[in-house]
Amino acid sequence: MLDASVFIIFGLLIAALIRAFISSESIVKYMGGRNIKSVLLAALFGVPLPLCSCGVVPTAMGLRKQGAGKPATLSFLITTPESSIDSIAITYALIDPIMTIFRPLAAFVTGFVAGVAEIIFGKKEETVRPREIECLHCENHGAETLKHPLTERLSSGFRFAFVELLSDISRWFLIGILIAGIISYAMPMSFIENYLGEGWLSMFIMLAIGLPLYVCATASTPIAAALILKGMSPGAALVFLLAGPATNAASFTIITKMLGKRTAAIYIISIAVCAVLFGMLLNWVYHIIGIDIHATAFHAHEMIPPWVKWSSAIPLTIIMILAAIFKNILSPNHN
Repeated sequence: MLDASVFIIFGLLIAALIRAFISSESIVKYMGGRNIKSVLLAALFGVPLPLCSCGVVPTAMGLRKQGAGKPATLSFLITTPESSIDSIAITYALIDPIMTIFRPLAAFVTGFVAGVAEIIFGKKEETVRPREIECLHCENHGAETLKHPLTERLSSGFRFAFVELLSDISRWFLIGILIAGIISYAMPMSFIENYLGEGWLSMFIMLAIGLPLYVCATASTPIAAALILKGMSPGAALVFLLAGPATNAASFTIITKMLGKRTAAIYIISIAVCAVLFGMLLNWVYHIIGIDIHATAFHAHEMIPPWVKWSSAIPLTIIMILAAIFKNILSPNHN
């Protein structure tokens, strides 16, 4: 918790600025249509956006109702929960720079591949006419919002980042920290070396664990970091970091209903195939470069003075606990 807190706060600050200065209409403007350009832009927009797997489904469905095409919606659905500015920051804190770069890159390519696959194999559709947005995280955040005074926009952005977003991720992040601590203390290193080391088997095990699991990108990071320190290969860790946040049983059910069975199949297959292939590629990159991830993980925090860690971790932990307990009370949508 000490090692991660400074980077989480940094990620939340960036999330607040994104919220304050980028409207949902600006995103939807470039996501309509059934073409490569809309898929590419949807994947690019999704990489930094701070939405977890619970928030991205209503957001994506809202964008869909506004006129986004199926390929772009699918790309956005995958890229956004797999990567966010806060998860990128905590990846740097708890793992290493190579994983920090590779994770959003893999998320972007996975979303792009899924969108292109939808263009090729999905059912043709009529253009969806824009409607009033129906989205938990985009309410009152249209083009008119950007006409408001700077102080009002910043206030809205910080409320979103440090109240709505933090309440979304806090419970699962704290659970992730707890699981990571248990793994670090109790799991025998021999188990990781025998079953989750190099090779395809470890990839498929982490894929089987990650696909149905509900875990956001930020919460999955300390778990992956703890497994890496126990001996798991970086590729297997990446499979978990991609598959875990991208989908879960609940979101898959909603996607099947809203976008159809064929699109849902493209969604799952794209995530599974890309996660395993990128996992193997990442293992090869570490091997070629000659870097041992088990020796480099957790080294980013060493440049942060202890007093900064404590002054970040204590208030953030208190806020996270309060947010996890009183999520509905803290939400500005709560009546």
